[in-house]
Amino acid sequence: MDILIITILLIVAVLLFLAELFLLPGISIAGFLAGGCALYANYYAFAHLGDTGGFITLGITVVGCIASLVLFMRSKTLDKIALKKEIKGAATERNDKYLKVGDTGITTTRLALIGHAIFSDHIIEVRSADGFIDEKTPVCVVRISNGTVFVVKEGKETSALIQNS
Repeated sequence: MDILIITILLIVAVLLFLAELFLLPGISIAGFLAGGCALYANYYAFAHLGDTGGFITLGITVVGCIASLVLFMRSKTLDKIALKKEIKGAATERNDKYLKVGDTGITTTRLALIGHAIFSDHIIEVRSADGFIDEKTPVCVVRISNGTVFVVKEGKETSALIQNS
């Protein structure tokens, strides 16, 4: 009867261990229950079967957990539950395909270094090249680098900045 109790506890521990690793996200009750079942099975073996039975149970526990993990990973079960979709889209489209250096527009948001501006009916994310720019301020594109559009307030020094970039 003692061996049956220990066997059932170890089987439950291994099943909960696998469920914790592959089915349930994070540290959950299944992990604590798996550890509790394994610990209690080993305690029960040491208490009722002596040192020899306890060490044998401890060895079976370690080997059982490792073997079940290896067998589960080699089985096709993971292939059936694994996500196989591939994302082929991009997060955002390139900001610079509608623009060239020297284009003018109006900010739609406050540019606290980064914000949005409208250029010929296209709202585009822009970066301020000269500090904060308020909403509804005319701006001019001075540089486009790796899809990032740099703008400054439209004014007298705009032509000088465009020539320098």
